[in-house]
Amino acid sequence: MLTWKEIISFTVNGNPTPDTRVEKSEAEWKELLTEKQFTITRKKGTERPNSGALCSIYDEGKYNCICCNTPLFDSKIKYDSSSGWPSFTQPIKENAIKYHKDISFGMIRVEVMCNTCDGHLGHVFPDGPAPSGLRYCINSESMVLDRK
Repeated sequence: MLTWKEIISFTVNGNPTPDTRVEKSEAEWKELLTEKQFTITRKKGTERPNSGALCSIYDEGKYNCICCNTPLFDSKIKYDSSSGWPSFTQPIKENAIKYHKDISFGMIRVEVMCNTCDGHLGHVFPDGPAPSGLRYCINSESMVLDRK
């Protein structure tokens, strides 16, 4: 189970190695994604709170990256954080997520990205439920729910 200390270590010392890499040009990403998905995942945008389709869905399945279909989170670790975005306590695998220190908007946060394709997902915070204490706050537009 990942801890906040390990996440901070990733931002300083480097991220875990992904199982595979997917790299495309900006034009190729634009062809594959909707305008909103492209803005969020490739330009580090965000959706308005409570506007994402996946906010209130708790069906069983895996939440995969919208860009490369890499499994990111399992529905078993999704919870209602009342933040306005889908929230999870752990990634599906330690190397599924990439971490980056984000100092935009006059604050220090930890950005989370798909470790396979570098798609922006959202941020992780140390204010989640036990036992990990983590809250992965993820844009709905950056994921697709695979119910298989």
